Amino acid sequence: MMRRMHKEYASLRRRPFLAPVWIFGLIGLLMLVAAAWAVREASTTLVLVTRHAEKVVEAGADPPLSAAGLERAQRLAALLGDSPRELAVDAVFVTQWQRTAATALPLATRLGIPVIPVAAEDLAGLEARIRKEYRGRRVLVIAHSDSVPVIVADLSQGASVPPIAEGEYGRAYLVAIPRWSRPSVLAMRLP
Repeated sequence: MMRRMHKEYASLRRRPFLAPVWIFGLIGLLMLVAAAWAVREASTTLVLVTRHAEKVVEAGADPPLSAAGLERAQRLAALLGDSPRELAVDAVFVTQWQRTAATALPLATRLGIPVIPVAAEDLAGLEARIRKEYRGRRVLVIAHSDSVPVIVADLSQGASVPPIAEGEYGRAYLVAIPRWSRPSVLAMRLP
């Protein structure tokens, strides 16, 4: 009987000593899993926002691109379309108007990527879709002189973007949206 009691007492004495080791081991394992998840989720979405190319003046409510606009669309395709596939644009969002789709068409054809039409009035839906479906990827948004500043301000959470004049083409904004910090904006002029 004494021998059995001594055995039980010995096992009780070892358990409190090993319990903290297992607890710290479990906490360490959970921290490693959390760190691996954070690294995997730490992605940055890149969104290039620009206005459509030059349009035909006085051609109605939905004018096509002018000759200069078609040339600018080709230059945009050459600028963004010569990257290796893993570094190229993943999708192009355009509005329902033909001038935005015509600006995107040469690049989309060159890269074999989708041109995704969205309603010009649904800028909140565009932003939500980019953040949800294209997180960590590269997206081009081709919009209009009145909507480009709004899109950039929304994606960047408040950047001050000057208005685009009716006759101004080629201005673009690169919005970097990191997963864990504030977005940043780079203004540029496309050829």
